[in-house]
Amino acid sequence: MSGSKEKKLWFIRHGQTVWNEKGLISGWTDVPLTPEGEAQATALRPRLQKESFTSVWASDLQRARTTAELAHGEHQIDPRLRELYFGTWEGVSWEGLEDRLKEKLLQFEGFCAPEGEHVDTLRRRVLSFIDELPQGTHLLFVHAALIRMVLREVGADKYLPPTSVVAINWTRQTLEFIEEGPEGSG
Repeated sequence: MSGSKEKKLWFIRHGQTVWNEKGLISGWTDVPLTPEGEAQATALRPRLQKESFTSVWASDLQRARTTAELAHGEHQIDPRLRELYFGTWEGVSWEGLEDRLKEKLLQFEGFCAPEGEHVDTLRRRVLSFIDELPQGTHLLFVHAALIRMVLREVGADKYLPPTSVVAINWTRQTLEFIEEGPEGSG
């Protein structure tokens, strides 16, 4: 199969947010980027200008939209690209969670926060979006759990820091590369 007959997806996790900085769980809570997060997003622009994308998309949450604007410019919005909804955990400190609850989230498979969204629901909504994309290379500005879910679809599993870039050949179901964002940015 030639590259033009394949569907390739580049996923970029948004820049650092005010809640990432404080170690709080965000989910669907619409928190802004920090100045550092804006700088991280802007630093991606030279990398992305070297590439040609069939389409560019972002989650409807402002942290992804702002990252898309700063890192690339024009983009389309789709709410199916939102983060996993963490229910009553939204705004809760990661460090404040009981170890057994942290372990459930780290295991990921079958996870659902109290009054939140099940990872299988996240999977269905994201795959419905991906299925609608035509062949070509698509750039998606998204969130940590979404990236982790798609990595698991191709046999990888990794939690990545803000502004990490992941490329997947969706047609072949293979990971092409991971470029991790700056460490220590939550």
